[in-house]
Amino acid sequence: MQEIFTALDLNNDFETVGQECLASVYSVSDLAASTFGAVGSSIASLTVDLGLVSCRPSVRVNQRLASLWFAQSIYPIDWEMPPVWDVVAGDYETQDGWIKLHTNLPHHRKAALSVLEADAIRDKVKAAVQTWPKDELEAEIVKMGGVAAAMRSRDEWSAHPQGQAVASEPLITWGDVRHSQIRSWAASRAHPLKGLRVLDLTRVLAGPVATRTLAGFGADVLRIDPPGWDEPNVVPDITLGKRCSFLQLNQPADRKIFEDLLSNADLLIHGYRPDALAGLGYSEEARLDISPSLIEISLDAYGWTGPWAKRRGFDSLVQMSCGIADAGMHWANRDQPMPLPVQALDHATGYLMAAAAVCAVSLAANGNGLRNARLSLARSAELLIANPQSIEGKLGKLPAPEDFLTSQEQTPWGQAHRLKAAVDIEGAPMEWRRPACELGTSMPQWL
Repeated sequence: MQEIFTALDLNNDFETVGQECLASVYSVSDLAASTFGAVGSSIASLTVDLGLVSCRPSVRVNQRLASLWFAQSIYPIDWEMPPVWDVVAGDYETQDGWIKLHTNLPHHRKAALSVLEADAIRDKVKAAVQTWPKDELEAEIVKMGGVAAAMRSRDEWSAHPQGQAVASEPLITWGDVRHSQIRSWAASRAHPLKGLRVLDLTRVLAGPVATRTLAGFGADVLRIDPPGWDEPNVVPDITLGKRCSFLQLNQPADRKIFEDLLSNADLLIHGYRPDALAGLGYSEEARLDISPSLIEISLDAYGWTGPWAKRRGFDSLVQMSCGIADAGMHWANRDQPMPLPVQALDHATGYLMAAAAVCAVSLAANGNGLRNARLSLARSAELLIANPQSIEGKLGKLPAPEDFLTSQEQTPWGQAHRLKAAVDIEGAPMEWRRPACELGTSMPQWL
């Protein structure tokens, strides 16, 4: 996984303990440990660059804990997380292969059912899907504003124009250096990001993992969603350490609040597709006019170049598109798609985003200018595919052992345990001052 550290210009000198690995065709646990190691190395370097320590702190990653974090971090006590998938979502056999429908969001479900002319009943959806060729159905659902992915082999993806575009992109695309100053913040050795203002415009998993990570080192993370938005199956997991507010960006009063937040933010983390913010009136040029010293870390699904650069997507869809589900199917000797044991593309990309953010902050703090960074799930998939599993995986989706859990956390949904941090940075523990919260429960203002 040296490519990670080369992309971040970091030393790959963290220590790994616990060699257990998730059972998979690819080295998912190595990816988990390496991305946590990148976060730890970036924080260790930042403490040196800020003069908080005289020598570089040691960094240690527990690979089993890292693997568990790639599944979930919260373990409810006497309550349950909502189901991950709705009744329609899943893999379906077409005339000529398999397709995954992602229908968790109402407008995505409506688009898929409209194309299929079917009710939201699984057997009816199954029968309708069987009448379509996979590529044609994928294209029609996408055309209607939905999200779906035909299962492709690795060779098919490598020959596809989007697969070729993604393969030519770097793991992290760094923007040009802008000669501006970053605002000073209340950094300390124990909390090196304390007081750093992070405006979080992310959804679902990868982006929220990034901002949750930054909150773990003291950053003031404020997440903004439209009123009424909810992600009940992930919010208890990914709002740890954050404050969450609602703003309607097509309303003048809320736009003014948002622009004030943006003008005083240090980092903007977002997962909008290319040009989506511009459609709201906040192009890259407009954002810089509002906040000249802003650092942006952005994410998309299918890469930033190529014909699918603006396509909506999620981890499970990218796995189908790029050959991971097909490779897993052959590896497991199954007759249907076999995804990774965890949503590794989301989690890995989230931790890489966090590490890139810390590296950008470190660069700025040294007076070397500001740089934005772009990442994608599809490019992270290329990183994983380049690292097939070299030993037999031993871990399934196992409960976390008691010694891996913290004391009880009081959440709005009830008591819960949380996994202990997978990375240990000497003198700078990864810990969160706030429990998980519901969306829209904080005022839209900086602390």
